[in-house]
Amino acid sequence: MAYYAAILHMLDPEKNQRFRPQHLSYLEELERQGKVFLKGPFLDGSGGMVIYVADSFEEAKELASNDPYIIEGVRKLDLREWGIIPEPK
Repeated sequence: MAYYAAILHMLDPEKNQRFRPQHLSYLEELERQGKVFLKGPFLDGSGGMVIYVADSFEEAKELASNDPYIIEGVRKLDLREWGIIPEPK
């Protein structure tokens, strides 16, 4: 199991509003399956990020690529493996 950051760069703000319900529904289902660790928008409106939990880069890419935002061309996907550094004690 590893973490993968899907950085979702905004391409079309108008389409973003139209497909937002489908995007959120898709992520809620993945959260129920334990496939989403964190998610949220960038406050400057440039897009957002989803941290996926997957067994491989290929699985994470499949999860991210099936997001309605990606399918509909609303946002551009930039996927990277992400590591968590423990906080010092």
